[in-house]
Amino acid sequence: MPATRTREAARERVRQVFESALDRVIPLDPGKPLRGSIFADFENQAYGVGNPVVTTLMEERAKLELNASVCGAGRCPHCGAERTYLEQGRQSMEVRSPSGAVVIEKQNARCRACDGSFSPSNA
Repeated sequence: MPATRTREAARERVRQVFESALDRVIPLDPGKPLRGSIFADFENQAYGVGNPVVTTLMEERAKLELNASVCGAGRCPHCGAERTYLEQGRQSMEVRSPSGAVVIEKQNARCRACDGSFSPSNA
């Protein structure tokens, strides 16, 4: 079962988010002033950089998981029937973490026997 992202693409997205956040806190241009003047300001800026980087890292890590995409629906968890199928497309789902919202994609499956809906996974 394949991942939905390559490692190179995942690393590049995390790198871009980090670089963007870093530019807001410590601009490369010496002509741009640094914000804040006390340690609490620096701390708040660091947390402001960290949360978007951490949530992006979690999103990309989920896409790298081997069961991020399955080829078949498997057995129905509701009735145990094998008369299942994968629905077309993927659904975005927001998961809350201490660092903020993490958006992951999930596949949906349906059972022809009991008409139950579920998210498939590997055995």
